Order: sequence, then structure tokens, then C-alpha cells
Amino acid sequence: MAIERPGRPEDLPAAELLWARWALAAVLEADAEAETRGVHRTGTWIDATGLHLDDCGCTWWTLAPRGQGRYVLYGEDESSGVKWHAPAIDMLAQAPDWLPFERLRDLLEGMELGCVYWYENGSWARAPYPDRLRDDGLDCGMSRFAVREEALDLLVDHDLGLPRETAEELLAAAEAGRLTAAAVEAALDAGEEQPAEDRRAVLRALERSGLSARDSAPL
Repeated sequence: MAIERPGRPEDLPAAELLWARWALAAVLEADAEAETRGVHRTGTWIDATGLHLDDCGCTWWTLAPRGQGRYVLYGEDESSGVKWHAPAIDMLAQAPDWLPFERLRDLLEGMELGCVYWYENGSWARAPYPDRLRDDGLDCGMSRFAVREEALDLLVDHDLGLPRETAEELLAAAEAGRLTAAAVEAALDAGEEQPAEDRRAVLRALERSGLSARDSAPL
């Protein structure tokens, strides 16, 4: 399913599916050196606050679980016109009280935020947009995970160079919450040799992701 411009809440898959696709990419990309970069990290990764994407230029995003089946998705793509719109758009209008408001307001004050979506009771929502807003950046930023075929292509084109059949198997297992360490290690074994510390980083990311058991909460 394609994402419209600007994005609509119904364009996004269930948060659990979005999490699974994004988390799988983060697991496969994990390495020991990247874990030490802190706020300067780029690429796709998972940490104690959630999932992250930062290409060090055009786009950055966070998907954070908030407990009780709630998630918040926020970030920015350079295609977003939200923060430049006049009159100003209140990205937190109609937002629930469980959002990380301190973090979001800091980003707003720094002109670093392009849009905010939240997920509760099985549905996504966002603030109302004016009719003449052309784009909020959701498509360029999130279609790689929101659109399943793009998520699959991302795994195939990944540095690991996964065969499509292997990528499909891993993605299906992640989406079903039954991804195993053995399956991930087998996929890694089929590629270039990895240092032991990087393999351990991958397994730490897998454990943090919650992808190995559907009844386990992420993080």
C-alpha cells in the first residue's frame, strides 16, 4: 500500500508490523562499533528508546513503544513542508497525553521535526493538516518499512546482499514474531565473515527487538 503525500494515518500498517520490518533491518545492520556512537549514530538501529533511522542528511525517524499497545512515530524528511507552513501547523494538536512531549517540544523548538503520528487501539492518528499542505515527509521517510515490498527490497539490497528467498523468510518470521537467533545467524553465515563482537551485537539487537516471541514486548 502506497503512502500518500501528505501521509494519512491509514497509509501506515499496524505499528507491530512497522516495528517488525524496521527492527529486522536494525538487527541485521547491528555491529559493535556502531553501538558506541551514541547520539552520533547513523543508519538503522535499535536502542533502549526505540527504533531509529538516520541517513545523516535527508531523513531521520524514531518509532518508540509507549506501553499498552501504544507507539509514537516521529521524525523528518527534507520533503516535509509542515514546519515551514504558514500559518503554522500544530503537530501535537489532538495528541494523547502519553506522547513524549518533552522530547517532541525540544525538537519543535529546534525546528527539527517534520511530523508526528501516534498509534493506539489498533489505529494511527496525527494532527489535522490544512488542505494545501503538499507533503509531510512520511512517504519518503517511511515507505521503506511501511510498504512490504520496499522492506523486502531493502533487505535484498542490504550490505549483506541477502538472497530474496532468505530475505522473504526472515521478514515473514519477523512479522509473525517467530524470528530465531539460529535463522539470523544462518543468514549471516551465508555472507561475508563477521567479527565475533559484531555477531554478538546482532544477537543483542535481536533480543531487544522482541521479534523472537509475539507475546514479548519490544525493548
